[in-house]
Amino acid sequence: MSHDAKLKLIEASPFLTGLAHRYPQCLELDPQQAIDDICAQIKTKTADCTTEAEVKTSVRHSRNQAALIIALADIESVWQLEQVTTALTQIADACLIATIDWLLIDAERQGKLKLIDPKNPSHDCGYVALAMGKHGGYELNFSSDIDLIILFDAARAPLSEGVEPNQFFVRMTKQLVSILQQMTPQGYAYRVDLRLRPDPRATQIAISFDAALIYYESVGQNWERAAMIKARPVAGDIELGQIFLKELVPFIWRKYLDFATIAEVHSLKKQINAVKGHASIAVLGHNVKLGRGGIREIEFFVQTQQLIAGGRNKALRGKSTLAMLNELVKANWVEAETAKQLNAAYRFLRQIEHRIQMVDDQQTHTLPSDPEKFETFAKFAGFKNAQLLKDKLRQTFELVQGHYDHLFEDDINPSDDNVWVFESETDDESTLEKIAELGFSQPTMVSSTIRGWYIGRYGAMRSAVARERLTEILPALLKAFAGSGDADATFAAFDRFLSGLPTGIQLFSLLKAHPQYLELIANILGSAPRLAQEMSRHPKMLDAVLEPSFFETIATRQQLQDLIADQVPDDLPFDLVLDQTRIVAREQMFRIGVRSLSDTLNAGDAGQAYSDLAQCLIERLLKAVERDLEPRHGIIEKGKVCIVAMGKLGGYEMTSASDLDLIVIYDHPQDQTSSTGPKQISVNQYYARLTQRLITSLSAPTSEGVLYEVDMRLRPSGNKGPIATHIDAFVDYQKNSAWTWEKLALTRARVVAGDKDFRAVVETAIAAALCVPRNKQEVFNDAISMRKTMLDAKQPASVWDVKSHRGGMVDLEFIIQALQITYAHDHRKILATNLLKAIENLSAAKIIDTQVANRLDYICRLYQQLSQILKLGVSTVFEPDRAPIGLKKLIASTLSAPDIAQAEAILIDMQIELKEIFDTIIGRLD
Repeated sequence: MSHDAKLKLIEASPFLTGLAHRYPQCLELDPQQAIDDICAQIKTKTADCTTEAEVKTSVRHSRNQAALIIALADIESVWQLEQVTTALTQIADACLIATIDWLLIDAERQGKLKLIDPKNPSHDCGYVALAMGKHGGYELNFSSDIDLIILFDAARAPLSEGVEPNQFFVRMTKQLVSILQQMTPQGYAYRVDLRLRPDPRATQIAISFDAALIYYESVGQNWERAAMIKARPVAGDIELGQIFLKELVPFIWRKYLDFATIAEVHSLKKQINAVKGHASIAVLGHNVKLGRGGIREIEFFVQTQQLIAGGRNKALRGKSTLAMLNELVKANWVEAETAKQLNAAYRFLRQIEHRIQMVDDQQTHTLPSDPEKFETFAKFAGFKNAQLLKDKLRQTFELVQGHYDHLFEDDINPSDDNVWVFESETDDESTLEKIAELGFSQPTMVSSTIRGWYIGRYGAMRSAVARERLTEILPALLKAFAGSGDADATFAAFDRFLSGLPTGIQLFSLLKAHPQYLELIANILGSAPRLAQEMSRHPKMLDAVLEPSFFETIATRQQLQDLIADQVPDDLPFDLVLDQTRIVAREQMFRIGVRSLSDTLNAGDAGQAYSDLAQCLIERLLKAVERDLEPRHGIIEKGKVCIVAMGKLGGYEMTSASDLDLIVIYDHPQDQTSSTGPKQISVNQYYARLTQRLITSLSAPTSEGVLYEVDMRLRPSGNKGPIATHIDAFVDYQKNSAWTWEKLALTRARVVAGDKDFRAVVETAIAAALCVPRNKQEVFNDAISMRKTMLDAKQPASVWDVKSHRGGMVDLEFIIQALQITYAHDHRKILATNLLKAIENLSAAKIIDTQVANRLDYICRLYQQLSQILKLGVSTVFEPDRAPIGLKKLIASTLSAPDIAQAEAILIDMQIELKEIFDTIIGRLD
C-alpha cells in the first residue's frame, strides 16, 4: 500500500495522522521486524541517557513509533488480534525494563546501590514490577494503562550502608511513574496504575515482599485472586517476582471447591454485573469493555471457571483469555460451540476497542453517542455504513450476554436488589445509590468503610469465612441499621463494634441463622454504645438471646444459684473461679441489659435482677475465698462472717454499672484468738485477709475482665477503720460514734452473704441502730448540711446527671432516708432498703401524705428507668449533642416526650418539683 493510501486509511484518527507526519519512515516498515528492532533499541538508547529528561524522550519516541506501526498492521489486517496485543505488550515491557534499569544505574551513580552486575542492573536487585491485567496477559489494548504492583526485598537489594529501603524504593517508584506518564512535548509513554497493590489506600506505592505475602495469605480478597491470574514479573528482579508468585499459588489456586470459593465466585459475578450504567444495550454510547455483553463479561466467563477448576487442573492457570477458553473446552468446562462464539466475539470487540482508542489515544472504551461521529467511526472500523456496525455490535453484545447470564443459572441472589458490591478496589455506583436509598446520609463513607472491612483492616475480617458470612447478611444488616432511627450513627457504632471483635465468624453465622436478631443488634448499637462495646469484647454473649425463654422470664435468685453451682463448681481452682464468675456475670448482665433496652423489663425488675446476680456471685466468691485461705491459715473455729450490702445493691436497685458498697462483719468465741492453719494468724488478721481477698476476687481484672468495683468506705470509721468489723465494734460504733450520714446510708443495709445463723444477729443490730430515738430537726439540719457539702465538692455536669443534680436521685434518697431514721423508733415498719417500698411504707404510716408519696413514687420510677438506660448507653454523663439518636429516642420515650429537647424540659420540671418537696419536708439549702 502506498504512502498516500496509508495516510488516507488513518485520516479519521488525529493521533495516528500526527504520528505519520512525525515518523513517515514507519509507514514503509515491515511491522514485525520494526517492533523487534524498536524493542532491542530501547534499552541501548536509554542506557546512554544521562538525565531523566533524556529517558522520557527516548521511551516516548519508541512508544509513538511502535503505536503507528502496530495501528497500521491492525487496520490493514496484516496482523491478527494476538499479534497486535502481543506487540503492544512487548513495547510496554521494553519501555518498563529500560526505565527501571536506568533508575538502578542512576542510583549506583549516586552511591545508593552497589549493583551486582552493572551490565545487567536488574540482576538480584531486590526490586520487581509485576505486570497485572491485560499487560500481564500479553493483551494490552492500544491506549491501555499499565497496571503494576511494585515489590522490593530489602534483604536481597544491594543497598549502600545507611540507605533506608522503604524510602529508597518508594522514591524510585515515583521516578518510574513520572518518567512513563508525565506529559511532555512528545506526549506520554504509559499511564501507570498502582492501585492493584495490597490495600492501596493504606500502603506505599512500593510494598515489601514479606508484607505483600502476609496480606494475600491472610486477607486477600476474591477479586485479588482473579487479578493475580494474570500477574507476570516483567521488569527488575524477575527471579524475585517468580518466587513471589510461586508463594501465592495456594492463595490463587484452591485445591477444593468449598462453599467459600463458590460464594466468592458469585461475588465476582455480581461485581461485574452491577456496574453502574451498563445494564442495557444501546450501541451508541455503549461501553464495549464494561457494558452488558462486553469484553469484561468474556474475561469474567473465563476467569471464573479458571478460579473454580484451576486448583486441580494446572492447564487452566494460563494468562491468555483466548488460550484459556480453548483449555476450558478441553477440560469439558465449556461447550466447543460456546467457546467458538465467544472467541469470535472477543476478537471483534477488541478490534473495535482499538479503533475507539486510536482516534485520540485516549483510554476509553465507549462508542460515539453522536450519530454523525458514529458514522465516521464505522468507516474507520472497516464498515461501509453505521447500520452494519450497529447490527454487528448488537448481535455480538446479545450473544455474549446470553452466555454470560447462563454461567451461573442457579445464582443464589439473581435480583439486582441483592447486588451489593464492596469487594472491589473502588466504590460501586449502584451500591452507593442503594445505600443512599436506605437513608444513609454519607453512602461513600459507608461503602469505603465496608471495603476496608473486606481488605481485612480489622481482626474480625481477616478470615475468608468471616468475609463470606458477612457478604450473605450485609444487605439485611444495612437495612436493620437504616431502621434504627439514625442509620449513619448505628453504622458507625457497628464499625466500632466490629473493630473490637476478635473474630467475626461466630457473630455473622449467628445472624445468618437467626436474621431476626439483626434488629436487636441495630437497637443495641444505636441506643446503648456502652453495652455494644461490651458485646464487641465478648460476642459469645449473643448466644444467650437464642434461648426460647429469653424475652419471657428473667432468672430468679434460686435459678442463678443453680446456674452458678453448675458453671462454677466447688472443686474449681481459685483462679478459674474468678474467670467463670465473670463469664456468668457478663452473660446474665447482657440478658438484663437487652431486656431493659427492648422494654420487656422495667427498671424495678432490672434493679432486682442485677442485685440478685451480684448477691449470688458474692455468695460464691466468699465460699471460694474461705476455701482458698484454709490450706495456709486454716479457719476460725466457730467464727462467723456476713457480707452487708449498702447503696443500690442493698436496695435492690443496681444498674449495669453499679459499684458494690460492702461491709464485712464477723464474730468469734472470745477464747478463739487465732486461726487453725499451718501459718496461724490472729482473728482480726484472718478476717481482714478474707475481706481483702474477697474485694480482690470481685474487682481484680482477669483474662475475663473485672466483675465489680468495690467500695468499703461505708464501714465504721470509713477508710480509717479496720477493713472487717467485729459485731461488737459495729454495734458500739453505731450507738456512740456514727454520723447522721452513716445512719442514712444504713437504711439501705442488708445481709447478702455469710453464715445463716449470724445473719439474724447482724440484721437485728442494723435495725436497732436505725430505731434509736432522734431529734427530727437535727437530722434534717444534718441532711441539709451534707447535701450542701456534696454540691460544693462536685457540681453536677448537667441536668442529665440524674443522680447528683439538685432535685435528682440523691435528694430523693435523702428525703426517704431522713424520714426513715427520724420516725423508725415509733414506726419500725417504715424501714425498707428499697426506695419504692420505703415510700409505700412512709405513706402507709401517714408520715408523708398520699399525694406527695405518689409524686415521689412516680419520680423515683422514672429516675430509675432513666438510670438503667443511661448506664447501658454511656460511661459518663449523658450529653445530648454527642449521643446517638437511638439513645436519645429511647430516653425521650422513657420520659414520654416527642424528642430529647422536650425530654430535657420534663426532666428539669421533675427536678424542680423534687427540689420543692425536699425544701418543704427537709428544709431549704440556702
